[in-house]
Amino acid sequence: MKPTHTESSSHRNNLHELSIADLVKGMNEEDYSVAEAVEKSLGQITTLAELVFSKMQLGGRLFYLGAGTSGRLGVVDASECPPTYGVPHGMVVGIMAGGDGAMRKAVEFAEDDAEQGFKDLQDYQITSADVVVGISASGRTPYVLGALQKCRELNISTGCVVCNYGSVIAQNSDAPIEVVTGPEFVTGSTRMKAGTATKMVLNMITTSVMIRLGKVEGNKMVDMQLTNHKLIERGTLMVMEKTGLDMESAKAVLLKFGSVRKAVEAYQNGY
Repeated sequence: MKPTHTESSSHRNNLHELSIADLVKGMNEEDYSVAEAVEKSLGQITTLAELVFSKMQLGGRLFYLGAGTSGRLGVVDASECPPTYGVPHGMVVGIMAGGDGAMRKAVEFAEDDAEQGFKDLQDYQITSADVVVGISASGRTPYVLGALQKCRELNISTGCVVCNYGSVIAQNSDAPIEVVTGPEFVTGSTRMKAGTATKMVLNMITTSVMIRLGKVEGNKMVDMQLTNHKLIERGTLMVMEKTGLDMESAKAVLLKFGSVRKAVEAYQNGY
């Protein structure tokens, strides 16, 4: 059986003749295959997450590196770790070809520079204590590949998230994750199934690592940053549950100490 590829022709034809309802239904049907593809890669996801966890236990950092949609997904996942888990900015870093401006507007040919990826990593004084995860739906983006090859030369641990099997990027990763999502609904539009699969995988990596690092108690985000009224309300309810305080008192101690964990510890120590 011929292996499928993210650039293979779509299983769907004559899209321009379909109604909105049929297009939406067709996309949903294609998306059903994404979770199944991710499930087949759980062993690889576990291996990379364990590598990241082992490095972070010793003070290392996680770097995501990608271009286009892949790069944006890495930046999003990295940027959500500090508010969700209360970790320092810089513990998880997302870097994308073309710089931060490329988050909003594509930078032409940025992904084709095989040397720029490692140059961007050097801005962070990267060392062998860190892990670099290249993200590339195709598995052949030069910006990502060049960086991973240089990292391996310098004994810096590498991983990847790709959506094709047997790619050159996977071959240059210590802990590759290959989620084979196959042809897209719109041929080659990897922001669709491949992007969805990548988002799922990145969620699994950082969430599992942060839980193992102690950033979650039970199932609660006890170190989340109190950056809006919704989160303050959620935190207040968590403090109430942990301490038995009334809402007003729980909110007061939460705001005084800045996180659910610190508020509960302060209460238990008779602040």
